[in-house]
Amino acid sequence: MKLTGVELRRIEMPLVAPFRTSFGTQTSRDILLLRAVTDVGEGWGECVTLSEPVYSSEYLEGSADVLRRFLIPALQHTELTGAHQVAPVLSRFIGHRMAVAALETAVLDAELRAQGRSFARELGAVRDRVPCGVSVGIMDSIPALLEAVQGYVDEGYVRIKLKIEPGWDVAPVRAVRERFGDDLLLQVDANAAYTLSDARELARLDEFGLLLIEQPLPEEDILGHADLQHRISTPICLDESIVSAQSAAAAIRLGACQIVNIKPGRVGGYLEARRIHDVCAAAGVPVWCGGMLETGIGRAANVALAALPGFTLPGDTSSSGRYYEADITEPFVLQDGHLPVPDGPGIGVTPLPDRLAEVTTSTEWISF
Repeated sequence: MKLTGVELRRIEMPLVAPFRTSFGTQTSRDILLLRAVTDVGEGWGECVTLSEPVYSSEYLEGSADVLRRFLIPALQHTELTGAHQVAPVLSRFIGHRMAVAALETAVLDAELRAQGRSFARELGAVRDRVPCGVSVGIMDSIPALLEAVQGYVDEGYVRIKLKIEPGWDVAPVRAVRERFGDDLLLQVDANAAYTLSDARELARLDEFGLLLIEQPLPEEDILGHADLQHRISTPICLDESIVSAQSAAAAIRLGACQIVNIKPGRVGGYLEARRIHDVCAAAGVPVWCGGMLETGIGRAANVALAALPGFTLPGDTSSSGRYYEADITEPFVLQDGHLPVPDGPGIGVTPLPDRLAEVTTSTEWISF
């Protein structure tokens, strides 16, 4: 398989409602899509970088630049026997995992489409549908939060995740628990908004029987997470701190987490995501699939990943309608709290031409 060219396509997708986290508020998504064209066919990948470097050091313009100047040219003279070669060829470039992930995914999608094989089969999925949770952003008031959670419960989501930050943690969690009871699967996500000095405040969350607290401390503070886990009973789940199978193994060995959130873009792609899954499974550590407000392209691949055996907790693989009035693919629709795993070739979905044209803001073709 030889890569003959890559299209970089920018699209703008308004969100159905503002999504606020501890690092900012999003009202729309500026998204970079990749279409890899090879001598055996083409495939799609989605780069999950945000417009600004607030979730990680990566950002959209930087990802487009590194793809254009370094990553794509590095594959120009490579005769690929498969997408598994992409990451090794690009390993001399430091960081930029989200950009690498998008390129690898597009090449892998092209490869699997040509072979008539699905993403789910390639990754090792064992289920044909996956349970879905939903992430609820920070709200202006507790009544607004309760109304939002009620809507998601009514839609059938099997798990609720609340975004938290200092000053918006114990009170909203208590309100949701009191309103919806102990049977609701409930977890919180701090997006690294706290420090170890907040341990006493975070320990107040223990009384609510949460599934986990996600990334309470800065991503570099692995030892701090290990220390915090000794001070609280709520299981710590790492997100931003996990960037590879190696970092996952180290965090588990140090006792910094009991659960791992796997986001393929954050770790450099779905093949590395599968390695992290395998490391965690060997250690008896459950994993779940995180989300970055993906379109149907990224969502399809995430759902396939979430069907692997070690993904025992509901992920953030919400329906398309959670974020977008109209997706760029056929929409993913919640069915009894679950989403079906695509079983077609490659990621199993393709963009709808008219919808894609409607949201496209620019295209760039890089040919060899």
